[in-house]
Amino acid sequence: MSQTDPIADFLTRIRNGLHADHDEVEMPASTFKTELARILREQGYIEDFAVEPGRVGRTLRVRLKYTENRRPVISGLQRVSKPGRRQYVTAGSIPRVQGGMGTTIVSTSRGVMSGHDATREGVGGELVARVW
Repeated sequence: MSQTDPIADFLTRIRNGLHADHDEVEMPASTFKTELARILREQGYIEDFAVEPGRVGRTLRVRLKYTENRRPVISGLQRVSKPGRRQYVTAGSIPRVQGGMGTTIVSTSRGVMSGHDATREGVGGELVARVW
């Protein structure tokens, strides 16, 4: 299995974990995926995450978040910019997700940040994903 898009893999593992009602999901860690997890935690979409040494390299462990009646907090995850077709936005054109109820994740020259933070900082970048 050749993995070409680790970010899509990251989102899919979280999506699948939520569908299967798991408490946490594991995946190979990378600095970028750790940053994505940090944003998801800051925005309240996941409980927490940890990077642990694995058998090979490091493992990113993400604790998923559910409501009181075990409904996933995340109702949707979407990869926007793909390896075959990158999507870039300027600071002024960062889209809002679900009328501001969701979060856009943008990879900027100042690091990975939520669309809200990127707009406030006045930086654009690659539109990585949308979460709602």
